[in-house]
Amino acid sequence: MRRKTIPALVAVMAGALLSVPATANAHEGHEPTPDAPQTAEFQKVTLNDTPGEPIDLAVLPDGRVMHTTRGGQVWINDPDNGLNTLAAELDVYEHDEEGLQSIAIDPNFNGRGNSWVYLYYAPPLDTPVDDPATPDVNEGDAPLTGTPEDFEPFEGYTQLSRFQLRGDTLDLSTEQRIIEVPATRGICCHVGGDIVFDSDDNLYLSTGDDSNPFASGGYTPIDERTDRNPAYDAQRTSANTNDLRGKVLRIKVNRDGSYSVPRGNLFRPGTEGARPEIFLMGLRNPFRIEIDQETDALYVADYSPDARVADPGRGPDGTGKWFATTRAGNHGWPYCVTPELPYVDYDFATNTSGEPFDCAAPVNESPHNTGLRELPTVVQPQMWYGYGESENFPELGTGGIAPMAGPAYEYDRRVAARNSARAWPQEYEGHPLFYEFSRDRIWGFDVDRRNNLNGIEEVLADLDFSSLIDMEFGPDGALYVLEYGKGFFAENPEAQLARIDYIGRDGNHTPVPRASADVTGGHAPLTVNFSSEGTEDADGDRLRYAWDFDSDGRIDSREANPTFTYSEDGVHLASLRVTDRTGRAANAEVEIVIGNDVPQVSFVTPAGGEEFSFGDTIAYEVTVTDDQPFDCSRVSVTYTLGHDTHGHPLTTARGCVGSITTALDDSHDPEHDDLRGVFTASYTDPGVNGLPPLTGTAEVTLVPVG
Repeated sequence: MRRKTIPALVAVMAGALLSVPATANAHEGHEPTPDAPQTAEFQKVTLNDTPGEPIDLAVLPDGRVMHTTRGGQVWINDPDNGLNTLAAELDVYEHDEEGLQSIAIDPNFNGRGNSWVYLYYAPPLDTPVDDPATPDVNEGDAPLTGTPEDFEPFEGYTQLSRFQLRGDTLDLSTEQRIIEVPATRGICCHVGGDIVFDSDDNLYLSTGDDSNPFASGGYTPIDERTDRNPAYDAQRTSANTNDLRGKVLRIKVNRDGSYSVPRGNLFRPGTEGARPEIFLMGLRNPFRIEIDQETDALYVADYSPDARVADPGRGPDGTGKWFATTRAGNHGWPYCVTPELPYVDYDFATNTSGEPFDCAAPVNESPHNTGLRELPTVVQPQMWYGYGESENFPELGTGGIAPMAGPAYEYDRRVAARNSARAWPQEYEGHPLFYEFSRDRIWGFDVDRRNNLNGIEEVLADLDFSSLIDMEFGPDGALYVLEYGKGFFAENPEAQLARIDYIGRDGNHTPVPRASADVTGGHAPLTVNFSSEGTEDADGDRLRYAWDFDSDGRIDSREANPTFTYSEDGVHLASLRVTDRTGRAANAEVEIVIGNDVPQVSFVTPAGGEEFSFGDTIAYEVTVTDDQPFDCSRVSVTYTLGHDTHGHPLTTARGCVGSITTALDDSHDPEHDDLRGVFTASYTDPGVNGLPPLTGTAEVTLVPVG
């Protein structure tokens, strides 16, 4: 049978009894078996260790892996030669969290008549951006207070479209625009989305509440003041039946890119004041969703605000949650976390508390509401947890709150036979994975056909992860993961695209290659000495080396440490492929830039480690050293509020000198929360002699006080 009891899922703690939540029903008589897979039977294989600022991944039916960067790039990893190719680069709006978000493959993708790839991204539009000529003013920041006319220029949207993939190139000219989701720009937060398909090819799109959480004390943002930027009121989005934000949408895409609405959504077509595309409402930041292809159960993880303690006058402390559903429903935000955890109605004009919201019959009385006043009853999630140890779900431990819904494994005996060195075993079949961006851990859930959560166990406990941001099982039965790394809105050193193989108890390991060069830039002709020093193989196998110095798919050298002379200008990605005696192989890369130096960027001010208070205006000065004359208008400086292991980019200024006003924040306590003010400077040169532009970055971290 497909569904197995949780003890057969994993046994990372040999001999330990399963700890069952108080709300779950245990399967009596079952204990972890010593034959269940252990972490040592898995191996993480790096596919791309320079993935940009990675956001989302998708695996093609032929095994190629695509991933997005927030800055607009789409990359493809080829499993046959290990090469990473830039498939497309979109022009996107990037003021705070906006950019290129999700990617998905059409469920009927065949690489011929149907080669559709779906992207969810923020087009630039005519949204105001900062003018470097006015260093004391940031025109790209939306006003915090004002009139509707003041806010109107910052009204934009995030676009769901699909494009044809031709070979390793995503043809942007083939765009079919499917649906626009409104976005309040120039102010943070929660504008991401995720895309999945069910067994009937219905498309599900999750959307954040597009609301600012930093002036609500860590509780619910429901500021209704008439002169306040509407972004401070999540009632206008998540609790608004006439708005697509803070939702999971469910549509059927037609051949021409238009869409229809399937039966079973929350509101019938034609319902006045309600969008028929809405399947789930009342969500804050459902950053990752997944779907079980056999049962069509939708798995959703939703983020919470950041209050460390409950307040009788405001509501519960920070509480993340996960649920599985096949039915449309209202999941409470911004009125309730669960049916028994309501927030308190709070008047931001008078700073007074009213009554707790009625989760059985919530009412949206916000002046920003354009939809129905009376809302559906709040639905109970299967799992919820906070910063401390959960009474009901102690398996999750303690730490930050950054929940991510992972996929359920579909075991196929024929796939497993063809991919015996990769495919996960049958013990994992049907168990959705849940992972934590801030805690760097993965769990397997035991969920029955009624979507009851019957048990939780940690998966891959001894593998190291660094802020997992997406994962997906591939057609080979392996798990593909994208790691964001420990940093903010840049390519972090730990960031990577990787594959988790099941190699078994006595299986052979894939080699771990290392590639380096004595010089990585200069002018032609340039002689480069390459090295494979540091390459390892856990089994001690004899290794074969294959270097491709320009990533054209042809082997240029089989030496371990070759020398090559570049005679032409360009950006060359030198790739080393290392293969062991069993044919297992992996790649490492090193970039060589000929004819254009990477800009060197540094901060004059502020200096790392300086103290500041939220609300301070911080003057900055950036210097750039480049082999080309540089233009200060191409310098951008982004201010990010770092919290635990994630961050919120709040504003971007342009120019070599300027100032950034750090946003007031009453949602965090600097004495107890791990907070940083992160300033990231970026300069992209214009390219030279037909060479592509190159980017240099610098970062300083300031410490909040008071």
